Amino acid sequence: MKRISLAVFIAVTFFAVAMGFMESSVVIYLREIYYPEGFAFPLKIMNMHIALTEIFREFATLVMLGSVGFIAGRTRLEKFGFFIFAFGIWDIFFYIFLKLLLGWPESLFTWDILFLLPTTWVGPVLAPVINAITMIIFGVLIWYFQSKDKLWPVKMREWIMLAAGSLIVFWSYIEDYVSFLHPSFSVSEIFFPKDTGRLIEFATHYVPQEFNWVVFGIGQLIILAGIGLWYFRERNISGHP
Repeated sequence: MKRISLAVFIAVTFFAVAMGFMESSVVIYLREIYYPEGFAFPLKIMNMHIALTEIFREFATLVMLGSVGFIAGRTRLEKFGFFIFAFGIWDIFFYIFLKLLLGWPESLFTWDILFLLPTTWVGPVLAPVINAITMIIFGVLIWYFQSKDKLWPVKMREWIMLAAGSLIVFWSYIEDYVSFLHPSFSVSEIFFPKDTGRLIEFATHYVPQEFNWVVFGIGQLIILAGIGLWYFRERNISGHP
């Protein structure tokens, strides 16, 4: 392996771990303010400026992860690989640090708010951990083949499978929340609220009921199939195991 490539890989790993700690520390501060007795649904109302800050903080997190991928990678695919690798490491260590510092989550099936863009994502901790592991594996494979100068592009059909699987997984995360809001809000209002205050107040009554593991599993399998098609084609072309 090329030493420069390995050094960059290690640096990206440390960056992602540090981001995981930073993210967990922010959550600890928020829980100390809003959930001193411990986090649980239903949600408590945040001040509007705090809620907006959280949304922009999550957007900034994506920008940071995307930026490190852009800086670390030499080709577009390698940049993407470093991005998803960093994302997966960051996500897993976020939960590791919360477990070490707060003793939370109680189990991998504990419900959590996963993301706020473009609407609220919820699900058991196990689900994003599975996604994170998948991203890490794909990112490592991209880096490995690039380090051997044997990296070939991902074909359109493989990108379509990755995108389709990701959209299905995304729906599994928002399905329960959207189902709760939909009787009182249109789909457009859920994603682009005209009255944010009313939507947030209504959302404070939300308690997760059921996570659709079937939908999640279908999406995850499509993603793995796309990665698998690329990997076996890549392996056959490059001659690597």
